Amino acid sequence: MNREKREMNINEIRTILKDASVKELPALIVQFEADKRAGVIKLVEQARKRIQAFEAEIKRTYEMKTYERKYENCRYICGIDEVGRGPLAGPVVAAAVILPKDVDIYYLNDSKQLSEKKREQLYEEIMEKAVAVGIGFADEACIDEINILQADYMAMRQAISRLSVIPDILLNDAVTIPGVDLPQEAIIKGDAKSVSIAAASIVAKVTRDRFMVEMDGRYPGYDFASNKGYGSARHIQALKEMGPCEIHRRTFIRNII
Repeated sequence: MNREKREMNINEIRTILKDASVKELPALIVQFEADKRAGVIKLVEQARKRIQAFEAEIKRTYEMKTYERKYENCRYICGIDEVGRGPLAGPVVAAAVILPKDVDIYYLNDSKQLSEKKREQLYEEIMEKAVAVGIGFADEACIDEINILQADYMAMRQAISRLSVIPDILLNDAVTIPGVDLPQEAIIKGDAKSVSIAAASIVAKVTRDRFMVEMDGRYPGYDFASNKGYGSARHIQALKEMGPCEIHRRTFIRNII
């Protein structure tokens, strides 16, 4: 005699829907939508909203490829961005990223708009899928010597020089980089308008943040792991009490100490 199939409880259905990929959700919705329990109806509606949100992300990502489509005849399109203009300590870091033309990496955005967890996840995906990545540094001594803007440009040129292939076009976040013999376009708020620049923004941010966490172990007391060198109240208080360490930018802290 065949036994009646056991009805799944709501927690089991919740786990199945939570663990499912977006591609798997439509079939699961069909499976569970006839269930009239209020908890299951709510879970199915949440699954539908998850699909809608992902469809919106597909559209947003397509719109963020406007500049990539503009230069679709170029073989290598390179996005460039930097982080670290404002901190009182540590380097400015630039990244140059060339993504494959046919790749879709979702949720790319200005790194400041993403959580640390999301940045880390996207960093790993970018590094795995990118055609080439170059990273440039300008340390605190360089910043003090030639000023932050010129240090930015130097880090960007260094990042470009460290690519394993030569770009056909540079897409830059808001700036035209001097001393570079390559076609380039400056895009205002480019890290929110170009997937290539957004990828560079994330790589630069994660690289610099990891460096500052490492510096927190070398120079304890300034809370670098938390503030990443920016002028938080705790950081400024430590500067007044302990004075600067080796990686502080002297030209940035004159009015503090």
